[in-house]
Amino acid sequence: MGVERVQDIASTISEDTIPAEYIRSENEQPGITTVPNTVLECPTIDFSDPDEEKLLKQIFEASTDWGMYQIVNHDISNEAISKLQDVGKEFFELPREEKEVYAKDPNSKSVEGYGTFLQKELEGKKGWVDHLFHMIWPPSAINYRFWPKNPASYREANEEYAKNLHKVVEKLFKLLSLGLGLEAQELKKAVGGDDLVYLLKINYYPPCPRPDLALGVVAHTDMSALTILVPNEVQGLQACRDGQWYDVKYIPNALVIHIGDQMEIMSNGKYKAVLHRTTVSKDKTRISWPVFLEPPADQVIGPRPKLVNDKENPPKYKTKKYSEYVYNKLNKIPQ
Repeated sequence: MGVERVQDIASTISEDTIPAEYIRSENEQPGITTVPNTVLECPTIDFSDPDEEKLLKQIFEASTDWGMYQIVNHDISNEAISKLQDVGKEFFELPREEKEVYAKDPNSKSVEGYGTFLQKELEGKKGWVDHLFHMIWPPSAINYRFWPKNPASYREANEEYAKNLHKVVEKLFKLLSLGLGLEAQELKKAVGGDDLVYLLKINYYPPCPRPDLALGVVAHTDMSALTILVPNEVQGLQACRDGQWYDVKYIPNALVIHIGDQMEIMSNGKYKAVLHRTTVSKDKTRISWPVFLEPPADQVIGPRPKLVNDKENPPKYKTKKYSEYVYNKLNKIPQ
């Protein structure tokens, strides 16, 4: 079968042991580095608030201070979210050989497909997670080869969710632009406008006998402009605040928003990409569905000209193609 999948390892290992390559160094082990008995209440924002000034202020403050927040009353039905979750869970519960049909091509530069490892990890360590990546928007970017045909309703559920996301995406970009004193459409245009890519990832974290030693996904900021995430009911998201790691409690059917690297770059550091990681559970499977809102590969991203000047506010980031940024980040090359 080639590549080892975490789901298979989890189903075969004995109690209380995990392979050495999944044991994090002491400065990363969640059992040691998580602030105990403290849950971080990151901002929760009512996205349907008719007072736009208030909403603008809340989004701006959460994006500059936290880089992570949850939005409720976002007009995506609980049913649409449940359908997305149900078909994703069903895919990962298929026999391995059915999932391997969608395995990513090891020679491809694309991240799309079913896989286990994503980026170069220092010290050769591995995350306790399998995943499936595929684009869900725009139609011209979609490669249905990576969309599971089983369960049969997979395509419909994903198309419905993508359609529902549009309003949320438009409103978020508008509020983030206005918060910086830019025209309402400026940030959306800067990341590609209608060519903005919605890249879905399903993270599947099987039960882990030693959740104190392993991580699902190592500490990182997202490369995207924004990430919109829905998890299942198993908590596991952690955020770094003032150099400390905290559990983040999320609310059922809220959308978790992460400011990504491209948004931080465009805002010249005003908005902060959130440093986060994921932990795993001893007896439960955790699953999450982030959608990364990314510029097309050839889109050139840099600080917005209206936000920089040579004297008081020089550019803090280089301007470059998004594809170059991604390559550097995945290969641990300084930007």
